Amino acid sequence: MTESEFSEAVGAGIRMVPGRKARAAATVFNIGNIVAIIVPIPLGMLWLGMSMLVYAMNRHHPNQKVGHYTQQAAYRFYGITGFFVAAATFIPGGGWDYYLLAWGLAALVLVPWSIIDLVRIRQDHWEDIELVEQHHENSSHP
Repeated sequence: MTESEFSEAVGAGIRMVPGRKARAAATVFNIGNIVAIIVPIPLGMLWLGMSMLVYAMNRHHPNQKVGHYTQQAAYRFYGITGFFVAAATFIPGGGWDYYLLAWGLAALVLVPWSIIDLVRIRQDHWEDIELVEQHHENSSHP
């Protein structure tokens, strides 16, 4: 983009979303999954709530690939945690061995899959996106 095109774009309300920022946004959910499963107390519990915020922010990102990668990471995380919450209902009291087994199985599934997704994100081609901002005139409503 030349300098004159850039100044016209700024005047028209066009904003650039760099590809590197879109790639960084796509990695957030997968990194959160890895950290949450490696350190389940307290980060796993915090990530359960924080992941909903990250999902809401990134699912409808202007770059559709960010939404796709975020959605896939969310499916994995919520599917695995939901399964183990339902399975934990049947764990007898004081059955810490079962909880450790469940945590280990969740880590065996979630960590490698998230790493594979991070590699895919890194290898994907991320282009800059131009967004046209719409300016609304203030109108009086009776």
